[in-house]
Amino acid sequence: NSEIFELKAELNSDKKEKKKEAVKKVIASMTVGKDVSALFPDVVNCMQTDNLELKKLVYLYLMNYAKSQPDMAIMAVNTFVKDCEDPNPLIRALAVRTMGCIRVDKITEYLCEPLRKCLKDEDPYVRKTAAVCVAKLHDINAQLVEDQGFLDTLKDLISDSNPMVVANAVAALSEIAESHPNSNLLDLNPQTINKLLTALNECTEWGQIFILDCLANYTPRDDRESQSICERVTPRLSHANSAVVLSAVKVLMKFMEMLPKDLDYYGTLLKKLAPPLVTLLSAEPELQYVALRNINLIVQRRPEILKHEMKVFFVKYNDPIYVKLEKLDIMIRLASQANIAQVLAELKEYATEVDVDFVRKAVRAIGRCAIKVEQSAERCVSTLLDLIQTKVNYVVQEAIVVIKDIFRKYPNKYESVIATLCENLDSLDEPEARAAMIWIVGEYAERIDNADELLESFLEGFHDESTQVQLQLLTGIVKLFLKKPTETQELVQQVLSLATQDSDNPDLRDRGYIYWRLLSTDPVAAKEVVLAEKPLISEETDLIEPTLLEELICHIGTLASVYHKPPSAFVEGSRGVQHKRLPGSAGSGESVDSPDTGSAAGVSEAPPAVIPSQGDLLGDLLNLDLTPPTTTGPPPPTSGMQMGAMDLLGGGLDSLVSLLYTVDSLGGDLGGNPAMAAGFGAPPAVMPTSFNAPVSGGLDDLFDLGGGVGMPMGSYSPPKTVWLPAMKAKGLEISGTFARRSGVIQMEMTLTNKAMSVMTDFAIQFNRNSFGLAPAGPLQVLTPLSPNQSIEVSLPLNTVGPVMKMEPLNNLQVAVKNNIDVFYFSCQYPISMLFVEDGKMERQVFLATWKDIPNDNESQFQIKDCHLSSDAASNKLQGSNIFTIAKRTVEGQDMLYQSIKLTNGIWVLAELRVQAGNPNYTVSIVRGLHFVTYREV
Repeated sequence: NSEIFELKAELNSDKKEKKKEAVKKVIASMTVGKDVSALFPDVVNCMQTDNLELKKLVYLYLMNYAKSQPDMAIMAVNTFVKDCEDPNPLIRALAVRTMGCIRVDKITEYLCEPLRKCLKDEDPYVRKTAAVCVAKLHDINAQLVEDQGFLDTLKDLISDSNPMVVANAVAALSEIAESHPNSNLLDLNPQTINKLLTALNECTEWGQIFILDCLANYTPRDDRESQSICERVTPRLSHANSAVVLSAVKVLMKFMEMLPKDLDYYGTLLKKLAPPLVTLLSAEPELQYVALRNINLIVQRRPEILKHEMKVFFVKYNDPIYVKLEKLDIMIRLASQANIAQVLAELKEYATEVDVDFVRKAVRAIGRCAIKVEQSAERCVSTLLDLIQTKVNYVVQEAIVVIKDIFRKYPNKYESVIATLCENLDSLDEPEARAAMIWIVGEYAERIDNADELLESFLEGFHDESTQVQLQLLTGIVKLFLKKPTETQELVQQVLSLATQDSDNPDLRDRGYIYWRLLSTDPVAAKEVVLAEKPLISEETDLIEPTLLEELICHIGTLASVYHKPPSAFVEGSRGVQHKRLPGSAGSGESVDSPDTGSAAGVSEAPPAVIPSQGDLLGDLLNLDLTPPTTTGPPPPTSGMQMGAMDLLGGGLDSLVSLLYTVDSLGGDLGGNPAMAAGFGAPPAVMPTSFNAPVSGGLDDLFDLGGGVGMPMGSYSPPKTVWLPAMKAKGLEISGTFARRSGVIQMEMTLTNKAMSVMTDFAIQFNRNSFGLAPAGPLQVLTPLSPNQSIEVSLPLNTVGPVMKMEPLNNLQVAVKNNIDVFYFSCQYPISMLFVEDGKMERQVFLATWKDIPNDNESQFQIKDCHLSSDAASNKLQGSNIFTIAKRTVEGQDMLYQSIKLTNGIWVLAELRVQAGNPNYTVSIVRGLHFVTYREV
């Protein structure tokens, strides 16, 4: 168009000023989004100038359009080479900076020679710019940078005489090392550390941050070196930039771990850390918030640093709510016998504020003080009662929630306040407060005359209550029944019926069934279970789990310290999976960043228990440390007739029975009309909602009619299927199956790398599952997995892991980690993998048990097209640990009586009827009180 034509003419003008104005117009058009790429050759011609301002504008244009015009960009290479030898250091630096920003593979190799010269330039400004350019070039073509030896040149720059060059070299190496966690680029040793500490005093604030972050990754050899580094880093605490202060605090917090606590310098360092942290709280609110989130971590690790600074955390009337809530949290962490009076006076004041969220948190804080500082408990309870008297609805509800916790911490001490709490029963409308009040009434029912009336009042709207309240009400009424059985029999029948028959919530149903069975079979045992003495609640239930806290301390001054989450939780790709730890205490010499240290020394630490968040079944997997498990032994032997194992399935017996009778590999239909009779005073049985959905892993697979990997005298193993497609796992494809060999369950997988990069550092972890399946050893991938390569892996499993009922029952949730990321998938294992070799029941025991099972507890299904004689079926099933106990023939039908035992001690009894010439079988499922049983007809 005409505008482009005019600009073209101006760019080719002989007048320098006109040229410069034309380039400015081009840049202005480019900035507002107009396409001026047609002017590329004309703008590139303007590079041949001594005018620095014009050169900067041309380079800006070049950076923007080089990617869309790679062939044209080659025209600029000669000018770059020439500019890198310009007498003006600013032009040399400008050329090398622009080179790093042009992300075009075609011209990258032409830029190596100019970059090599600039890395050794006599001017430090050019060297420091070139150092950053190496990191940018590495991001475009890592192999080229390594081949050209730029990494070694970068390492040499750490010894540069100019502090800014040192800082930029450290920043570049740190960035490259982050994308290659296993490379030892930053080979930190005492000599290098000394050079960094020397440069620290003289470089800019951002240079100081790069150097301090690098120092934080170093592990001193001993406490003397640790002290020496701390002494030289301490002056940074008085820096005006808060980022420098926090980076210095990170280094000191880490190296303090190695100092003996009886050392005079240790005490001095603690005193020096407090003032800079306090100073951060006088900044604007946003900076205060970041500082408070970091202080929260520091106080959890070393409360002694700020124990005398309580007043700075008192809330100001004009603080934003996010600052108020953080300050409140830190006040509780610093509360002690010495300052509790001050703290309580403040908290009582806060409880009368207008901000509802803040008032709630303040009331909770009073309760936390009572639990943390025993001497203050009485004063706290008195303060809470005063607040209840205000009759402000949300204050009353929060107070009741925290008083429940105080009762747990100090039993038989403050129960006199129960009467006051009961007066406020009608005003409770929040689930947590209602649940807390129900707990109090049930727990102290013997002290409350009208406890039954109070709980009955809650029962009227049972189905409208939240799950939390329903569960608490169920337990509360059962407690009341065990304390006052004659008066509350009708009430307990009513709540058990509501929980088991009228509720859709599986947790509520399961708890109802357990209570019902306990009460109907053994009331004494029920009393021991339900009214057992409860452990005292701990002082700090909201502390960050220790290993996570260690990692977060290593990330002070970063986003991780604000989110209170490790980087791997919110950063995608390989960079997020690096885990940092604090060094061991003085003299231990433990490595910081090596996850293999513990195993190399032959010592394995049990990971601390982490309470998983509710809702997400994969929550457990995300919180797990994906290091190889330490348990490698076989599972402990199960007792001959273990029945308690059934309860671990949480009411899953029906699921187990239905799982044994799924038709997948038969290719036939499974139909019928399930009918199950309810027994004596026991809860009614619940059948699966649908029997028509195909689920893999049933007994039918054992007949090997679906073309699986069946073996004449061995356990059935289904063919491999794709568990994790490559498109969902950044190029990693996992297909697999399960097999049982010599009594060991094997998870057999094929790992295929369909990405462009090499995969290493594989590890695996399972979520909790119905039968406690867990890896019996690490995932053995001994060589790196190259692109387009596949590898077969066999992982032995045991059944001693944590148990949680899954849906379906044989579902297994798996997390696999490699150097790229952590990936999650689900698969289903055949139930036959769990059939153990000692499942052959004694003939007499079998007959006696068989006779005890009621005939009317029966459901029927059809299995079609099964062409096997009774002997062939018996042999095939024995290969999968289904044992024939007896055989008889009645009216031309062979009847096989069989037994199976699962890894968790559950027994299955079977009657298999085979009619010669009839390929259709009928399956009858029968359930007794103590055995899961089945009949195949």
